[in-house]
Amino acid sequence: MPLFRDPHTRDLSAYEPEPVTVGYGADVVGRGDLGAQIVRIIARALREAQGAGIPRAEVARRMTEYLGREVKTASLDKWVSAAAIEHRIPLDAFAALVHATGQHDLLGHLPSLYGYAVVPASYVDMIELQQLEEHARKIAERKANLQAKIKGGRR
Repeated sequence: MPLFRDPHTRDLSAYEPEPVTVGYGADVVGRGDLGAQIVRIIARALREAQGAGIPRAEVARRMTEYLGREVKTASLDKWVSAAAIEHRIPLDAFAALVHATGQHDLLGHLPSLYGYAVVPASYVDMIELQQLEEHARKIAERKANLQAKIKGGRR
């Protein structure tokens, strides 16, 4: 006889921690040159913003307010068009896009190209603590090795 699960009870073995870093995966970034990858992550961020109730016109309005210069929805459309190679998003507009959409995953792509990750500021102290603990373990191990060497040489 099969066991029936209560659909209202959470499966504790199915726990998955929240991601520590921000960024889009290879399924979003895809292949191709850097320009094409940036087009894809911007398009994804705009779709996610749309899904969260922030249409492109609102994104453009927020970006305009953030930058102090006009950003049109036509610019957003060009920045997500693979065919519009001559229209790339400027860095300040990219920062405004992150602000306007709240899509912090946009921040992770460029650092990941160089082996870095973007983490929320709330994790910085924990990371530093881990580094200090690892360093302390190495020092303790080195001290123990030197003490054993010194004791071994006195015999």
